[in-house]
Amino acid sequence: MRTLIFGSTIVDGKRVYKGSIIINDDVIETIYENETPCEHFDRTIDASGCFVFPGVIDEHVHFREPGMTEKADIRSESRAAAAGGVTSFFDMPNTSPATINLENLEDKFRRGAAESRVNYSFFFGATNSNYNMFDSLDVHRIPGIKLFMGASTGNMLVDRTEALENIFKNSPMPVMTHCEDTQLINSNMAEAKKLYGEDPDISQHYKIRSEEACVRSTELAIKLAQKYNTRLHIAHITTAREIEMINNAGDNISGEAVIAHLMFDNSSYDTLGTLIKCNPSVKTSADRDRIRRGLTDGSIYTVATDHAPHLLSQKEGGCAKAVSGMPMVQFSLCTMLTLSDQGILPIERVAELMCNNPAKLFEVRERGFLKEGYKADIAIVKRCEPYEVTNDMVVSKCGWTPLAGSRLSWKVVHTFCNGKHVYDNGKINDDVRGEEIRFR
Repeated sequence: MRTLIFGSTIVDGKRVYKGSIIINDDVIETIYENETPCEHFDRTIDASGCFVFPGVIDEHVHFREPGMTEKADIRSESRAAAAGGVTSFFDMPNTSPATINLENLEDKFRRGAAESRVNYSFFFGATNSNYNMFDSLDVHRIPGIKLFMGASTGNMLVDRTEALENIFKNSPMPVMTHCEDTQLINSNMAEAKKLYGEDPDISQHYKIRSEEACVRSTELAIKLAQKYNTRLHIAHITTAREIEMINNAGDNISGEAVIAHLMFDNSSYDTLGTLIKCNPSVKTSADRDRIRRGLTDGSIYTVATDHAPHLLSQKEGGCAKAVSGMPMVQFSLCTMLTLSDQGILPIERVAELMCNNPAKLFEVRERGFLKEGYKADIAIVKRCEPYEVTNDMVVSKCGWTPLAGSRLSWKVVHTFCNGKHVYDNGKINDDVRGEEIRFR
């Protein structure tokens, strides 16, 4: 089947231009600049007034399957991804059971093939004792090794010096780290409980999971990566100090920002409470503003979501009882484009941070760019009158978003995944299945 997308503004990396795109089955056949071809097509999409982006690659999601499917699963969250212009995701290993051996990894791939509406892959999780499995991993099937240097959901903390050395020394692919110093966090929590009781108010969360806890762990990760020349990508940067550390660390080390830390700061706890509780925590407005500046000055290399759904009942309580994480994948692209409208970053940087750079970092084959011969993963979006986000709009199984009440000025109109029209003006095509992503 040949499809023509015409009348649009194409955004891909540093280029923004008027043009048309021809899709032939699952690939981009031809891109025309300032021209619309006159021939017969099986399908035409009039994208007048719209902007065409590469399909977003969300390198950091928690789709909760297996083991926590009351919150989310691959089917429900890949549908939300499609509705948000996200055509590829890399799922994290802290499921139940955890993705820390080949058997569990293969199980994830089977689930992805059966249920995912968009393209999929899965990180392999490092533990204190499984680095000897790295040689058995197929570097063409998985993006990298996920290393929890701070305790978070899933009990996958790696805190032994010898284990950390072995992971950085032996990883055959990028290592993505969650950097927090668990010992300091535990000490901070104990002190907070003495002052405020067994479940301190959420306003204390950014002090418990503190700036110093992040900085200490990030410093160690950078030191190990430099020692072993490891390609290190530090997930969900939350502090200005970490950004400066990354800027001085060399080309082999990069940082990721996620939507929550670009949108919220510690004053947001007053109105949103535990809805924005996440690990690492939302920090100060100065930290948020420095991360935002990092979107354009090169300090931040990728933007993802850390999409982590929970039931609203699980978000009740304070620092100790409420769980950490929030759903974001459906609104990430439109949120970034709204920030662009506000002057935070140029529109072409949205494509670089969410599409091009994840593809380059993890060496994704034939995705992440609008190029002839590449897979036809495409998001078509349109600027609109600002509208209020409501929970009724949420496709994720959990049924809520911390963005409810905020106003966005963009909507996703169409999403194509491997040339298949998976999302069309509010309708998700449940007959579509994504493909396993290939790397390197």
